[in-house]
Amino acid sequence: MKKYLLAGLLVLVPIGITIWVLHFLITSLDQTILLLPQAWRPTWDGSSIPGIGIIFAFLLLFLTGAIASNVFGKQLVKAWESLVNRIPVVGGIYKSIKQLTDPVLAENGQAFNKAVLIEFPHAGSRTIAFLTNQVTGEVASRLNGDHVSVYVPTTPNPTSGYMIILPKDRVIELKMSVDQALKYIVSMGVAAPPPEALLSQPLDAVAQPPNPDNANR
Repeated sequence: MKKYLLAGLLVLVPIGITIWVLHFLITSLDQTILLLPQAWRPTWDGSSIPGIGIIFAFLLLFLTGAIASNVFGKQLVKAWESLVNRIPVVGGIYKSIKQLTDPVLAENGQAFNKAVLIEFPHAGSRTIAFLTNQVTGEVASRLNGDHVSVYVPTTPNPTSGYMIILPKDRVIELKMSVDQALKYIVSMGVAAPPPEALLSQPLDAVAQPPNPDNANR
């Protein structure tokens, strides 16, 4: 009986959590219609129309993106951000959130470039991390040799973790994808990557922006 109960949990728990998350997202999107004044909200026979909020949310996103993509819209967004950044507390929160979301949501942005293996948190131990960038600017000017920044997520919540700067030759690139590495971390090592995701080699190439500081040294 215990075997069957566990098998049932393995099947139903992921399904239940997926349904709950989808319900939460759909309900939240559907409530965006509340942003409109009462007189502007579409109704049918005196009742609200299910799903109209989702359509409104997508239209709002599309129109905002279309406006922000032209020259006038970019100037408008720039003026808005300048105004918000001047507001105490609010400006700091807005700037922090924007710095976090820009690498993820930018059209050509990618928060995590590669899954890597590093020595952490002490000598002899290893953990999976994500390559985020080549170290440049003032930090690079105060270090000897090439360094990279990596993000070390915590388990089972990968949204919190540590940003660590390491010499490039201390970082080992993995063949597993970022998605496979995240799954491995969230599952606390239970969901191991497939056999073809084998250890590769020390990191030898990282996409990096130009570093004027290095050019002047």
